[in-house]
Amino acid sequence: MKTFIVRSFNGIFFGGFMAVLITNLNILFGGFEMIDGPLFLKNSIGSVLCFWFFTVSSLYFENRNLKLFQQTILHFLTVTILYLILALTIGWIPFNIKNILLTILISIVVYTIFWVAFYLYFKNQARKLNDDLKKL
Repeated sequence: MKTFIVRSFNGIFFGGFMAVLITNLNILFGGFEMIDGPLFLKNSIGSVLCFWFFTVSSLYFENRNLKLFQQTILHFLTVTILYLILALTIGWIPFNIKNILLTILISIVVYTIFWVAFYLYFKNQARKLNDDLKKL
């Protein structure tokens, strides 16, 4: 429970930070002199929720009762479904089948790239640790 709370706060604060940072960058470099208050509120709440469920959903990988493929599938489905609901509700993705399918395709490609990169990184770390243990 403590890990869930810590990750929740990390996700919420980082989501809020990113919302403010992106808004400030848009004002500085986008030529905006004013921002739309309700739009900022909607997008910042969306950012906070998005970062929250991305940070909390990684807890699947700490559940030793699940195999790696189960953890991966549960994590992917959780973040993809929650992101689609959030993005469609807020208006980040236009509500039509073409954009929804494109978002799912992009999610699969990006998720696969990140998953493989992390898998190879941790596999390499385990190999190094095992080599060090053999030297003892």
